[in-house]
Order: sequence, then C-alpha cells, then structure tokens
Amino acid sequence: MMDCQHYRRTILANPREEDAQLRLHRESCEECSRYGEEVRRFEHRLERALRVSMEAAPAGMRQGTPWEVPASARRSPVWRGVRRRYAVAASLLLGFVLAGGLWVAFPRPSLAADVVGHMAGEPGAWTRTRVPVPEPLLDKVLGESQLRLTADAGLVSYAHSCLFRGHQVPHLVVQTDSGPVTVMVLTHESPRAAVRFDEQGYRGIIVPVPNHGSIAVLERGPDTGMATVEAVAAQVLRAIEWTA
Repeated sequence: MMDCQHYRRTILANPREEDAQLRLHRESCEECSRYGEEVRRFEHRLERALRVSMEAAPAGMRQGTPWEVPASARRSPVWRGVRRRYAVAASLLLGFVLAGGLWVAFPRPSLAADVVGHMAGEPGAWTRTRVPVPEPLLDKVLGESQLRLTADAGLVSYAHSCLFRGHQVPHLVVQTDSGPVTVMVLTHESPRAAVRFDEQGYRGIIVPVPNHGSIAVLERGPDTGMATVEAVAAQVLRAIEWTA
C-alpha cells in the first residue's frame, strides 16, 4: 500500500499524475489530500505567473514563444523590450517562490509522518509486558501537559515526556490483548478532523480533542488492527481528565 512519503514525492514530481494507488491513498489520508491540493494550486499560480503578455509585441511575435521568434526579429528594438519584460517577470516569479512558494514545494511533513518518524527513536516502547509504569512517573509525565488518567485507561506500561515539533508531549504505551499500542497526547496540534494512516509498518489514527489539541494512537504488531487502535483511542479519551 502506498505511504505518505511515496505519495508526496509522486505529486511533487507531477501534480497531474493520477492512478488508482494515488487515488486510494488520497481518499484514505486527509492530510495528503490537502497536500495534493496545495501543490496543484501552487502549480496553477506558477503557470499564471509565467504567462507574460505579448500584446505590445509585433503581430508576428504574439503567437510565438521566445525560442520560436525568428532571429532577425529578436534583434529588433521591440523584441529587446519584450525580453526585458520576460526578465522582470522572471525576477518577480523568483521573488514569489522564495517569499511564499517554497512552503508548498517543500512543505512541513504531515503530522502523521512526524508521529511515525518519532516512533523510530523509541524502540523499547513496544515491549509486551504486564508491569505498569510507576504511578509517580506517570503522574509527572502527564502533569507536565496538565492532564491525568483514570484507571479506565488500561495498563500503561511506558510513560515518557518527548520533544515533538518543538513541544514536550506525553508518550505512553497502553497494553492490550493484541499487543502494545502507543499514545501521544499532542496538546499543540489541532487537526480539523480525525486522520487515519497506514505507513512504514504503522497503523494509527490522530483524533482531535476540542480545546486540547489531539491524541495520536498507533501500533505496528501483526495481531493488532485499526479496530483495536480506534478502541484504545476512545478508551484513553474517556480516561483523560484535564487539569487546566
């Protein structure tokens, strides 16, 4: 199945590219769908910026591009003026790209991609165990983000405060019958809707929490599916008590 990184590389290379795999991924990933729209809008603006008016040029030049105009015409004073306008347009376009366009051509990775990337740095969090994390440590990690968990959250076997997108966030592991499931409380990230993802061996969901950012829940085991991930997300959401 196509992942977000492959989708984005393909769209950047050719925003008009369309096939069944791209369409399926776009329909299943809201962030990549928005990403594709942004890239296509940027390409449209780029094309409009490159359409330099030829109205002031002689009639014989108006239908041609710079490389189609005869050499004798290119030596004329009129054509030199046309070339100057191309140069000005190119300069303005470059300024537009540098000032505001590069954020589309080189966008920030999606929230889902950053969550998955974060997992690679903490392989020990995926251990199966029935030993809960010490309660004082759990309280400290959660307290830094102004929340606590009731016992309904399930067995939390791992708790750590991680740096994620410039903020310290709680990184927890909840043990289930199918295996460990990771939970990240992202108080500084507020997606407009739930985002499901399946990439680089991880399946997960990012759920918005009104006025409190979102939570990301994901797993990587062969015995755990999206249904388990969504059940854990609902379970943790019910168990969260915000202290501020």
